[in-house]
Amino acid sequence: MKITEPPRGPEQRKRDVLARLERESDVWVATAGTDGSPCLVALWFVWDGEFVWLSTRVSNPTGRNLRDGARARLAFADTRDVVLLDGEAAVFTAQEVPSAAAGAFLARTGWDPREDSPSYAYFRVRPLAVQAWREEHELRGRHLMRDGEWAV
Repeated sequence: MKITEPPRGPEQRKRDVLARLERESDVWVATAGTDGSPCLVALWFVWDGEFVWLSTRVSNPTGRNLRDGARARLAFADTRDVVLLDGEAAVFTAQEVPSAAAGAFLARTGWDPREDSPSYAYFRVRPLAVQAWREEHELRGRHLMRDGEWAV
């Protein structure tokens, strides 16, 4: 493959990241167990403009890792349009989840984890770092957020 497009500026990259957060429905969720064992799974998500909301069973490896380690790396599937989001996670039971977040999740996915097994929980991921690039020529300037603050 040959690079033919000029690199995007940071403002355009941020707009593209925010558009993907609004448009996409699945995201890869990478976590680590307390023993360091990695776990990677694709989950539905909802972006509320500030947080990424996920849902999975708190009893499975991803749920345990999010609960116990409170950290995650999220990535979209396209390897030619990379978005990596590192964040801190908080867990909410079906009774604790804000109704706006649960309603948005239901509207987006058609699934209400509150009506499913009690082992399902919601996880709110607060972005701390965001990187975005397309191909090697965009590696410079890929850090769009650091320490929870947009750099652009």
